[in-house]
Amino acid sequence: MKLSGASLLLLEDEALLRRRIAAHLARLGVEVTTAGTLAEAKQVVRNLDLDFALLDVNLPDGRSLSLLKEKVIPASVVIVVMTAEGGVAGAVEAMQLGAADYLVKPFELDELGVRLARARRDRSAKRGEQHRREQTVESAQSFFFGSALGGIEKQLEKIIAADRRAQGPLPPVLIEGETGTGKTTLARWLHRRGPQADEPLVEVNCSALPENLAESELFGHERGAFTDAKEARIGLLEAAEGGTLFLDELPSLSLGIQAKLLKAVEDRTIRRVGGNRMLAIDARMVAATNADLRALVASGR
Repeated sequence: MKLSGASLLLLEDEALLRRRIAAHLARLGVEVTTAGTLAEAKQVVRNLDLDFALLDVNLPDGRSLSLLKEKVIPASVVIVVMTAEGGVAGAVEAMQLGAADYLVKPFELDELGVRLARARRDRSAKRGEQHRREQTVESAQSFFFGSALGGIEKQLEKIIAADRRAQGPLPPVLIEGETGTGKTTLARWLHRRGPQADEPLVEVNCSALPENLAESELFGHERGAFTDAKEARIGLLEAAEGGTLFLDELPSLSLGIQAKLLKAVEDRTIRRVGGNRMLAIDARMVAATNADLRALVASGR
């Protein structure tokens, strides 16, 4: 999940839990500012440029919902609240005030990063949908004018409409065509106009990936996975979290790597090179090729 570099305010009065959550988020690359009371949070939030706020609902000096009611936290911040069992009513109230999600204590720390990333993704999707509604027909037409995609916009709009109606993960897309026919342009357009427009678009030319590094580049690796792996590194599938991974010239990858990509598409999980954990992914795969895939399959390649 793509949380590295994000700034987060953690408001939790239980010192041990506060330290555990902060340490876990720091390992994900999140810049964490902690507060143990409502008053402390109000003091520090003025000087922060936040991406997230993770708030315990009930605190010794009040309820964190006052931060939402008084608009102390900017509307751009993705807010997730924490509540004890039996306190779901407070969490529902928080979401009515603008919180994106809630967690019921106790919860697994591994779940925290997933929920934060999902909350941000959902917020971005809502904003992207609002932005798209504001786009005019003229802007769509101007994009196509003189481009390699001229004349097929109606068919493409049908695809985008289906994507927006989709309730689950978006299906993978294969784009076939000769060199120079606009495959990359089409992949970018699908991302730009789809429900994941505000999320990353990661492009990779598969034919340029050295065979011995392709798996690590795509799936990432853990520290010590091979000689030069001095630290863990996320792969392109994780870097595209919530967005689109465009694999240009996919057939140039080895059949083994292609099989692992297929499994990732089917299971929505990956395992880094040298790793033991299965990691959930949420990236749409768009592949392109200028090869005749049916002929390649027939020849066993």
